[in-house]
Amino acid sequence: MVLGKRLRQLREQAGVSYEDAARVIEVTPLTVRRIEKAEVGLRIPYVRELLHTYGVPAAETDDFLSMAREANKPGWWYKYRDVLPDWFSAYVSLESEATVIRLYEPHYVPGLLQTHEYAAALMHVGFPNESKEDIDRRVALRLKRQDLLAKPDSPAIWAVLDETVLRRPVGGAEVMRAQIDRLIEVLDLPKVRIQIMRFDAGAHPGAFGPFHYFRFGFSELPDVVYTENLSGAVYVDQPDDVVAYLEVLDRMSVQAEPVAKTRAILGELRKEL
Repeated sequence: MVLGKRLRQLREQAGVSYEDAARVIEVTPLTVRRIEKAEVGLRIPYVRELLHTYGVPAAETDDFLSMAREANKPGWWYKYRDVLPDWFSAYVSLESEATVIRLYEPHYVPGLLQTHEYAAALMHVGFPNESKEDIDRRVALRLKRQDLLAKPDSPAIWAVLDETVLRRPVGGAEVMRAQIDRLIEVLDLPKVRIQIMRFDAGAHPGAFGPFHYFRFGFSELPDVVYTENLSGAVYVDQPDDVVAYLEVLDRMSVQAEPVAKTRAILGELRKEL
């Protein structure tokens, strides 16, 4: 996405139209647009010709092509492609590159914070007709994503969880106790913040459903909001729309219990199991 936006900037600075760029690499103008929007891979011969057309010096061209080759390498999640829907692979990519992840979850513990047993219980419900091997691979993918938390440059994670998340029995009481223990454990991580939206908080602006917000360390990348449905997902990156979600998160963080109370709330809920 960063390199695609950079290509667009170079084209515009050079005064080259979509049509002219397309003629250089013998494709349609739509293909040039898709390259700039990161909707297709960066074919090195195309990129080289475009950079030459835009008047980019040889040394800068070599650096750009090196980054393009790196960007074209499959992510670590590629080996899980058999159980990773196309619409969710983008999420894993965004999650891996984000510097800030904020989210609201009204139903389940976020994937980055789930235990093995909790994740397995959810997968058995969500994919009742799949083989044990496929379920195990889905769980392995989810747990592999959690390596992100141990990275020195891990993102800041700020989650608002509805009280329902902690009261819905997933996998039974023992699984839920272990899951709450895990949430208490991650509170010690310096970049993880969890708030609980109590029932008695009443109506709140995020009640329409779960959503996740991503911010990145590249000025070329816009903030992105992810929302999910039964058969796919929507990625929102238009500034006005993203700001609307961010404002909702800010209002919810005020309405939810303070972070300082989260550990005590989790402890109370665990005792009830």
